[in-house]
Amino acid sequence: MGRRPTGGAPGTPDAPLPTKEELRRFLAAHPGKLGKTEIVRHFGLSVDQRPALRALLAELKEDGSLLPAGRRGVSAGVAERPGRLPEMAVIEVTGTDPDGDPIARPLGWKPESQGRMPVIYMRPEPAGQAALAPGERVLARLKPIGGGKYEGRTVKRIGAAGPARLLGVYEEGRLIPTDRRHKAEWAVPPGEEGGAAPGEIVLAEPLPGRSPLGLRPARIVERLGRMGEARSVSLICIHAHGIPEIFPAEAVQEAARAWGVSPQGREDLRDIPLVTIDGEDARDFDDAVWAAPEGSGWRVIVAIADVAHYVRPGSALDREAWARGNSVYFPDRVVPMLPEALSNGWCSLRPGEPRGCLFVEMRFDAGGGKTSHRFGRGLMTSVARLTYEQAQAAREAGEDPAGPPAGTLAALYGAFRSLLAARERRGTLELDLPERRVRLGPDGEVLAVEPRARLDSHRLIEEFMVAANVAAAEELERLGQPCLYRVHDRPADRKLEGLRQFLDAFGLSLPASDRLRPADFAHLLERVQGRPEERLVHETVLRSQSQAAYDPENIGHFGLALARYAHFTSPIRRYADLLVHRALVRGLTLGGDGLAEAEAARFPETGEHITRTERRAAAAERDAIDRYLAAFMSHRIGEVFEARISGVTRFGLFVTVEANGASGILPLASLPDDRWTEDQARHALSGQRTGLTFTLGQAVEARLVEANPRTGGMVFHLMQGIPAPKRGTRGAKAGPAKAGTAGAGSRARR
Repeated sequence: MGRRPTGGAPGTPDAPLPTKEELRRFLAAHPGKLGKTEIVRHFGLSVDQRPALRALLAELKEDGSLLPAGRRGVSAGVAERPGRLPEMAVIEVTGTDPDGDPIARPLGWKPESQGRMPVIYMRPEPAGQAALAPGERVLARLKPIGGGKYEGRTVKRIGAAGPARLLGVYEEGRLIPTDRRHKAEWAVPPGEEGGAAPGEIVLAEPLPGRSPLGLRPARIVERLGRMGEARSVSLICIHAHGIPEIFPAEAVQEAARAWGVSPQGREDLRDIPLVTIDGEDARDFDDAVWAAPEGSGWRVIVAIADVAHYVRPGSALDREAWARGNSVYFPDRVVPMLPEALSNGWCSLRPGEPRGCLFVEMRFDAGGGKTSHRFGRGLMTSVARLTYEQAQAAREAGEDPAGPPAGTLAALYGAFRSLLAARERRGTLELDLPERRVRLGPDGEVLAVEPRARLDSHRLIEEFMVAANVAAAEELERLGQPCLYRVHDRPADRKLEGLRQFLDAFGLSLPASDRLRPADFAHLLERVQGRPEERLVHETVLRSQSQAAYDPENIGHFGLALARYAHFTSPIRRYADLLVHRALVRGLTLGGDGLAEAEAARFPETGEHITRTERRAAAAERDAIDRYLAAFMSHRIGEVFEARISGVTRFGLFVTVEANGASGILPLASLPDDRWTEDQARHALSGQRTGLTFTLGQAVEARLVEANPRTGGMVFHLMQGIPAPKRGTRGAKAGPAKAGTAGAGSRARR
C-alpha cells in the first residue's frame, strides 16, 4: 500500500486525510506554531473533514507527537526536538522516587537520534488532588535542573488508558509495588483494603492527600492472587504490562461455533505427507512442511492454518485479535491472540485431522535460489507432530522418525542445506546470543534457567518460514494488493558512530554508512570469533541495531538482507499474518473472506498498533523470566558467580551471570573507593585514582546480595580482593518432573 498523496486544492472533497506519520513530518518541517488552517490548506482538506482532523490532532497530542502552541495552534512534539526538552511537553509517569514523588519521561523521545532519555521529577500535586500514578500522562511545564534532569509541574491531566492503577503486594496497611522503578510504598487506609489479605497481589487506585506516616494513600480495587503461588509471576507481568487476558463473551461464542472446512474450492493436499516440527511444549501447530528433490533442486510446500476462514473482518474475534495484536508466551502459560477453540483446535494442524490451510509451493535450484512459487487454499492432514529434538536426533542417527514416510526428514534437511547456502551468500546478521529457558516443576517452582539449545532443526524451520514470508510479500506486490511488511531499518547514524568508536579500540572497522550491508556485520563477527572480546562485540553490535516493525511502506529487512519480507506463517499468534492471508485471499480470488477496503485503509495505524503490542509482549516475556530468575536466585544469596558486565552507567554496572543469564545491578558504592567516570563511546567506567576500568562484556566475579521475586530485581557486589565463601557457577539440574518452558523466540520475532 503506497503513501497517500499530499497537497491539493483546499476543500477538495476527495482529498485523503493525512496519516499520523505525514502530519508528524509536516509539523517537524515547519518549526514553531502552526494553526489548523495551515494544515487544512497543505493537505487540501474540506470543511467536512475538519472534525476528523481535530480527532487526529488530539491523538497526536496524547502520544506526545505535538504540543499546544497558543490558544489554537500546535507545534512539533518532543520526538521532533533534538537536544533539550521544550518548556511544555506531554510526559508519562513511570515510577516514584524514594520520597514517593513521581518520576516521568517525555513521550516521543527517540534515544537513537536524541541521546539519553531525560529524567523528569514531578512536583507534588496540590492538596486534595489525587497523586500522579504510574501510567498517567500530563501536559507539564518543565524547568532544566542540570545533568539531563528536569523539574515538572502539572498543567493539565491527559489521563491514561483507563483509571491509573497500581500493582503491588498488600501487607498490613501498606501496598508494596511490584515494579522495581517504583521506589515508594503506598498506604492503604482502614476500610480501603477491599477484602485483601496480607501477601495478596492487588490492583489499587491512588487517593488524594497523604497518610499520617507521609505515604501516598491508595484504595484496593481488585485482588489477583497470592504472592508465591505457581502462577503469580506471570500474573504480575500480565497486569503490569496491560496484557488483555479475558476474551469477551461474544468472541468466545464465535470461536465455539467454528467447524471444519469444506473441501469445495480447496486444493486437496491430504496425500502429501506434511509434518509439523515445534518445541516439545508447543500446544498449537500452525505451520507444516514438506520437501522433495526435483531434478538438481527442491520442491517445498509450507502449509499454514487457515485462520482467515474463521476470523472474519469486523467480527468480535477480529476486533479482539486486533486489540491483542499477538499471543504472549510465559514459562507457565500462553495468553493467546485467539480463543482456545481456535488456537488449540480448528486452527491447530493436529496429526491425522483434516484442516483448512493456505499454502505456498516453492521451487528452488541446487544453490537455494527460488525459481518459482504458487499460493493456494487447501485441505491438508499432518502425518506427524515432531519436536525439534526428535527431528534432530533422528537426523543425527540417520533414521526415519515414527509417523512420516521414509525419506521425509532427509528431503527436508536436503532442501534446508540449499536454503542455508543462499542465506550465507546474501550475508545475514546472526548474533550468538542464546535465549533463556525456564524449567518449572509441577508446583510452579523454578527447577533451572538455562540457555535454550539452537539446533539445525530450529534453523530448518526458520529457513522454510523465511522463504514463505518472502514469497508472500512478492506475491502481494505482483497482485497489486496492499501488504503489511515486516521491516527492519539499517542502524541509525548516531548508533553507528558510537559503534565505530568502540570497534576502533580493537582495531576493527565497518564500511561507510552508505555502503553498509548485513554481510559487513557477519564478517566483523567472524573476525572476532575466538577472541577475548567476542562476546563484547556481539552485545555491542546488537545494541546498535534498529528494532523491526510492521509498516505498509516497504524499506526492506536489513538483518535478513531481504528487499521485501512479510509475516505469513503464524496467523494463530500474529495479527499481521492474518492480514497478509486476507490480502492473498482477495488478490487470488480464493474466497469471499479476503481483505476489506476499510482494513486496507487502516494499514498505517494497524502497523503502528501491532508493533506496539509486539514490543509490549516482548517486554512482558523478559520481565517474567527476570522474576523467575530472581525467585530461583533468592535461595542463593551470598554465593559468588562468574559473570560478565552487561551494562555500564554513571551510577554503576549491570552484570549477567554466565550460567543462567540472571542480571542485576552492581551499585557504584560497591566498587573500590574512587572517582568514577563513564566513557559512553567505549562503554566503560574508569577510576581516576585506582586506574581500574570496567568495560561492557568484561568477565568479573560477583556476589549476590539481594534477589527480590516480587520485582525481579537483583543486586550484586564486585568481588574485588574479597575471598569467595562458596562458588555458585553451576545451574541447578532438573529432575524428571514435567516442566513448562517459555515459547517465544526468534521464530516468533523475525
